[in-house]
Amino acid sequence: MTLPNVCIVGLGYIGLPTAAVLSSRGYTIHGVEVNPAAIQSINSGKAHIVEPDLDMLVQAGVQTGRLKAHPKPTEADIFMVCVPTPITDDLKPELKYVKAGTESICPYLKPGNLVILESTSPPGTTEMIADIVYKNTKLKPGEIFFAHAPERVLPGKILREVIENDRIIGGIDDASTQRCAEFYKTFVTGELLLTSARTAETAKLTENAFRDVNIAFANELSLMCEELGIDVWELIRLANRHPRVNILSPGPGVGGHCIAVDPYFLVACAPKSTHLMKTAREVNRHKPHWVVERVKMRAERFKNPRIACLGLAYKPDIDDLRESPAVEIVEELHKQIQGDIRVVEPYIHSHPKFKLATLEQAIADADIILILVAHRPFKKIPQHLLAEKIIIDTCGVMQK
Repeated sequence: MTLPNVCIVGLGYIGLPTAAVLSSRGYTIHGVEVNPAAIQSINSGKAHIVEPDLDMLVQAGVQTGRLKAHPKPTEADIFMVCVPTPITDDLKPELKYVKAGTESICPYLKPGNLVILESTSPPGTTEMIADIVYKNTKLKPGEIFFAHAPERVLPGKILREVIENDRIIGGIDDASTQRCAEFYKTFVTGELLLTSARTAETAKLTENAFRDVNIAFANELSLMCEELGIDVWELIRLANRHPRVNILSPGPGVGGHCIAVDPYFLVACAPKSTHLMKTAREVNRHKPHWVVERVKMRAERFKNPRIACLGLAYKPDIDDLRESPAVEIVEELHKQIQGDIRVVEPYIHSHPKFKLATLEQAIADADIILILVAHRPFKKIPQHLLAEKIIIDTCGVMQK
């Protein structure tokens, strides 16, 4: 059986793993990427992002000729849009990359093609894509299929979860939903959950808004416990012994391109009906500022405090710094404290704003050790190296 050709627009944290998995299943992938350095890296057989086993899969795809990155799209049977969907400064969905990606494929579309939006988007975006195509081509409704199939993967486990996770699939009509499901059935072992495009878009946002609200509860507990002189980690351990309670762990805030962003898409769509989601966002956005104030209070006793900031990523053991509260905290410490701010991030080689230090260099004679990310290396720090230092553990690394 001849597999359809696939054009994937956007080879980032979702697009590249998806392209690599599809190429390993025999699909020929024409990847589109605007970053020349990323194109060069991919075409040399190397992933430009950190994800376990991704390098190996990309190399195999390139060597077999089934995966190649290009600056522009080409004709294909299936087009997948996997571009960023950030928020604007006024906390509204920014869809310029989706619009640009859709416009870029218009010259190459033909009747019978399937266009899939994987990017997390507000309700109505898949219909917007269809409108852009109809406006910029001679194609008519019914001649082309449009669907939304939001990714639901965890960084660090993407290659496995792209295949094994259940997948929500929603088309702008029944024919589009079925056509999209037929494609995902060829490589997804999880259950395919069929619905409409708007429901699929809203479901992904709902998943992350739910998690944001629950994290906000844990973060608010940490603020309360500081005020009451209670160990928040012990409190949560005890409360979670109740058979129907499962409180999450607090942290320095909420980061990443999903949980820290997606609730705003729902708030923007229905501002009068999303008070809880909006409040949760406010709690989680405030947490980094609370951490900074806590560090400043502890640093007052030192003339030129030496502060080791451990971690920049938004979650443990990945290189993804998008929307990271740790980055925000370190930036503010640089602005507000006159001292020696040392930054450790074992999963990146350099940072445009901060000079990185090794873990040993950072903690050697530090006065304060601020743990911002629960990276595995930080859990292995010998206890004698932490003696007589002020430890501010925002994510429970020191908990046994």
